[in-house]
Parts: sequence; C-alpha cells; structure tokens
Amino acid sequence: MIGNYMSVKETAEKWELTNRMVQKMCADGRIEGVIKFGKSWAIPEDAKKPVDNRIRNGDWIGYRKRHEMKKNCENER
Repeated sequence: MIGNYMSVKETAEKWELTNRMVQKMCADGRIEGVIKFGKSWAIPEDAKKPVDNRIRNGDWIGYRKRHEMKKNCENER
C-alpha cells in the first residue's frame, strides 16, 4: 500500500485471518496506529496482531441443544 502501511487484505494474509476479521479489529480499535481512508483501512507494517478473544475452550459447543433440552424438561414438570 502506501509507505509503511498495509491493506486489510495484506494484513489478513500475514496474520492468517479473514479480511472481515481484520476490518472488525480496525473498527473496534484493537489495532494501534490504523488510519481510515474513506472505506479503506491503512494498517502499520509493524502493528502487532491482537489477541483473539473468541471462545476456544469448547464450553459453548452444543449450548443451544443443551439449553433447549433443559427448558423442555422444566416444562414437563
């Protein structure tokens, strides 16, 4: 891109994320030094990848199914 900045696409490839995830991180202010030009983001080349805060421990796997089963059991009483 321009000077010492990368595009969202370049950053996504570098960090092995989707373009949308990088855009969301920029919009949420999780990447320091980003600049918005119209609809595009300019991300510094030396920017550090933010910590991924998505749940990865598996606690939410099957949550809806468990929740529905619990609700159905309570309704049968």
